[in-house]
Amino acid sequence: MEPLRGRARDRSPALATCVLGGAVAAGLGLGSFAVLVMMLWISSPYPDSGPEGALHVAAGLWLLAHGTELIRTDTLSGAPAPIGVTPLLLVVLPTWLLHRAARDAAAPEERGHPGGTAWSGVVAGYLLVGLAAALYATDGELRPDWISVAVHLPVLAAGAAGLGVWTARGRPRGPLPAFLRRPLAALPDGVRGFLRALLVRGFLARRLTATVVRAGAAATGVLVGGGALLVAVSLVLHAGSAQASFLQLTSVWSGRLAVLLLALALVPNAAVWGAAYGLGPGFALGTGAVAGPLAAGSAPLLPPFPLLAALPSPGPGSPLTWASAAVPVCAGLAVAWCTVHEAAPAFGDRDEAWSPGRTAAGAALAAVMCGLLTALLAALAGGPMGVAVLSEFGPVWWQTGAAALSWALLLGVPASLGLRGWRLRKGRGAGGERGRARPAWLRVPSLPSLPSLPSLPSWRLRLPRPRRSPLPGEAAESAVDALVNVPAHAPVDVDMDAPAHAPVNHPTEGQDSTPEPTVSRTTDVPPLTSRDEAAREARWEALKEEGERLWERRMPPPEAP
Repeated sequence: MEPLRGRARDRSPALATCVLGGAVAAGLGLGSFAVLVMMLWISSPYPDSGPEGALHVAAGLWLLAHGTELIRTDTLSGAPAPIGVTPLLLVVLPTWLLHRAARDAAAPEERGHPGGTAWSGVVAGYLLVGLAAALYATDGELRPDWISVAVHLPVLAAGAAGLGVWTARGRPRGPLPAFLRRPLAALPDGVRGFLRALLVRGFLARRLTATVVRAGAAATGVLVGGGALLVAVSLVLHAGSAQASFLQLTSVWSGRLAVLLLALALVPNAAVWGAAYGLGPGFALGTGAVAGPLAAGSAPLLPPFPLLAALPSPGPGSPLTWASAAVPVCAGLAVAWCTVHEAAPAFGDRDEAWSPGRTAAGAALAAVMCGLLTALLAALAGGPMGVAVLSEFGPVWWQTGAAALSWALLLGVPASLGLRGWRLRKGRGAGGERGRARPAWLRVPSLPSLPSLPSLPSWRLRLPRPRRSPLPGEAAESAVDALVNVPAHAPVDVDMDAPAHAPVNHPTEGQDSTPEPTVSRTTDVPPLTSRDEAAREARWEALKEEGERLWERRMPPPEAP
């Protein structure tokens, strides 16, 4: 019992510190929104609601940044109108604050706490402040939907804090943490065995999983980037109507600044809408109205807003409208390129390349990942903007995800197989078995070929007799041998005046058995091929430089006159 009490006392300060960190992160987010709203309220010439109303609006916007649906009570008809479109740019600030708080709480260099303690403490502190903000916003004009609060706020807090703890631990890829292993241990043996085989020995190996995630994320990024480009082109083509709607909303600078900030916060949403437009299904503009390249009919009556004024005209489409199909085409090619980058690297070994089946399966799984991510973004970028006509606004998540999956699957798999075959085509390089040959601009230029030397004579470096004994540790032969790569069994020639093919002279009786100091060494050089021309020339240059250096060292000093 006493050890348990000691551990509880040790964990209590750590948990309290983590809870305080989560509460501070939530307070910083709330304070940022409150400062922005109060600045707009102070600069407004019509501050009817007072500072308390501005603070209620700030709390509602902070909850909206977490994906919480708000209900607007002050409407012309008197009926409450939901606001379910979350400006995706507002999500960045709460996510970053949560990530940083959890990362600092679990950082080892700052006496980091255990991962489970840091995660649970930060999430608990953040949710406490979030609950207080939701209670405070209930009395304002933008009231939160409690079901949406109970779903979206904990999910965002848990996900961002978990990512922060994982980052603080160095993004490990090893076994799962203890607080995740315990629920898995409660599963039946058959289920645990199936999951283990699927994640460890199955098809979803680590390298393949990383490739699939990377290719799917790259294709999704290409879709969103292409959608942003479509929105920019549409804004340029409809610049007049967008400017007129911007000036029509309000005539004071504080109101125009608020409209501009709202339009900037909705830019990521507009990029997702543009991606849905390029994929084909388009996005809903209300009940029964769709903006898409295949949509026909009349445009619905929409409220004046710059992004809505830049919508393309409905109808069968123009050549510029059909050009939007380049966005999903580029996404499919991105799937193929990222998959083949791992399946068959440009200068990799041919034997290490993936098989065609594994390459096609990797591209197909990447297409599935792209479809899932696109559907998630479409669900976050849309929602209701009111009642009646504006009850449906934005892309339909399942249609957008299915279209992204179809484009990536139909283009990514054949393109990945074709690119793999191009990189592994036969007849490249020496013998065609060592992979792809390097391009011409990477090849080393070959030197002019020398005449064939079938029986290369013995080459030697003959030096005069030194007038002094060699210095300790002065081994000229080893330096020359290191340059020419002489084998250990090469014979030694001690005759300084013998011809090139003369036999080795051995000392006889009565003669001095100590040979003359020499650095001559007979070397059997094997025949060189054209592939070794550059190395041979470099070796000869190094040999000549070594000979000149030894000659200067062994020359006798000039005698005094």
